[in-house]
Amino acid sequence: MRVGSLRLRLGLAATVLIGLALLLAGFGLTLILDRVLDARTADDLDRTVKLLAGRVGVASDGAPTLSREPPDPRFTTPYGGLYWQVETPDGRALRSRSLWDKRLDGLRPADGDARSVVDVVGPEREQLLALSRTIEIGNAGTKLRITVAEDRRQMAESRATFIRLLVPSLFVLFAVLTLAMTIFVHRALAPFRALRADLAAVHAGTRGRLSGSFPDEVSPLVSDLNRLLDAQERALTRAQASAADMAHGLKTPLAILDALTRQHPDATPALSKEIAEQTRAMTGQVERALTRARLSRTDDLRRRSCPVAPVVEQLVATMRRLPEGDSLVWDLSISDTLTYPGDEGEVMDVLGNLLDNARKWAHRRVTISGEVDGVTASLTVSDDGPGMDKAVLAGLGRGIRLDESRPGTGFGLAIARDVAEAAGAQLTFERRFGGGLTVKVAWPPFPAAT
Repeated sequence: MRVGSLRLRLGLAATVLIGLALLLAGFGLTLILDRVLDARTADDLDRTVKLLAGRVGVASDGAPTLSREPPDPRFTTPYGGLYWQVETPDGRALRSRSLWDKRLDGLRPADGDARSVVDVVGPEREQLLALSRTIEIGNAGTKLRITVAEDRRQMAESRATFIRLLVPSLFVLFAVLTLAMTIFVHRALAPFRALRADLAAVHAGTRGRLSGSFPDEVSPLVSDLNRLLDAQERALTRAQASAADMAHGLKTPLAILDALTRQHPDATPALSKEIAEQTRAMTGQVERALTRARLSRTDDLRRRSCPVAPVVEQLVATMRRLPEGDSLVWDLSISDTLTYPGDEGEVMDVLGNLLDNARKWAHRRVTISGEVDGVTASLTVSDDGPGMDKAVLAGLGRGIRLDESRPGTGFGLAIARDVAEAAGAQLTFERRFGGGLTVKVAWPPFPAAT
């Protein structure tokens, strides 16, 4: 999956947001648990305070007394984690055995029936949650402050148990929600996958327009694409027809001029030669215009392909019937999987000109090879003719005849290059080792439609 993939970006965004939401939920649940534990502990402590209030009294000397201690054994265990303390206004105190020789300090006074809940330091320097109430007893209205405190470590153990259960639960919930979001994104993007498949079919040439049922959010895009395809088809047809009409309109006068120069070669030899050369040049330009008019079809969205091996065999059979072609050795080595990104006519335009050029200049042998290596597909045509030096190869121009001793317009290689470039291929010219010319046509391998 590529970095720019919409599915990847949506999936990552959903994963991050789900993780953030669950993280915040975990913190929130922990805070809620802390509040619940504090409230529940305070309620338990308040009940104990009320129990002590019903059993507390004042001796004749004003000291607080307790008729019976609470039944919880932690009150009788030294530093047992649960403590009570009864104080008089003059500082005399009655304490649980669990406090041993310590007392609870740092308590806030509580007026009337109001209760005071604070954190204090315990006998072992631990944190305690303490609850205090002030009551009045006896006819004299003696005020006593009753305090009950509990070690927070017991609440911390409950919190730790909760977190141990919460963390794996959140991870499982994260996995479930991520899977659900992945399925949701996959289904939400289904119309775009269908649109991509339709476009691939149009690109492969198996379908002329986009079809199928799409959601309301995608249907306007499909309609616009179909309109663009129709408009492109009409524009290409008009351009091709116009270029072909113009080229054919020029071809007839040029043929007449060429015929006149051949019928009267001695009338004005210099003028006839000049007219003949210009006629050939203009004929070459017309041939290029016709080729370009036909190649205008390659600019649309419809991809074409053609196996190379059958076309090469057909062209070689034709070359053998032309002058000098039957005396040459034609070596063929073409992979059956080699496919050119164009139709059969384009392959013939490229190879026909290359093979015809090799036929004219080769001494004894023409070698044609083609292969696909996974990165590049290539077709190579080599001859054992005189070749060209590096300076000529570097400045090889289009439509420039390098030698007048062979018939032709000089536009064969130019047309081959035009056709190849229209299909996304590249032509390179090299001097063959030992003499001769090597022309290589290379293009990216033709991908299968998906």
